Amino acid sequence: MAQLLFLAFLIGGGWFLYRKFVADAEKLSRRRREQERERQTGANGTLIQDPETGEYRVRKDED
Repeated sequence: MAQLLFLAFLIGGGWFLYRKFVADAEKLSRRRREQERERQTGANGTLIQDPETGEYRVRKDED
């Protein structure tokens, strides 16, 4: 029984790590596409609108 629990824990941990890896890879890919688009257009950054004030600001990496 302990072996089954260990195997289930191992499979669950592997699945969690796989999903984390895929999410990070997608985030990195999306960031690279945006940077390439900015480079092609000559932009210095991407503007986003603040929903509270309505003002535009340059998007930071963590946004």
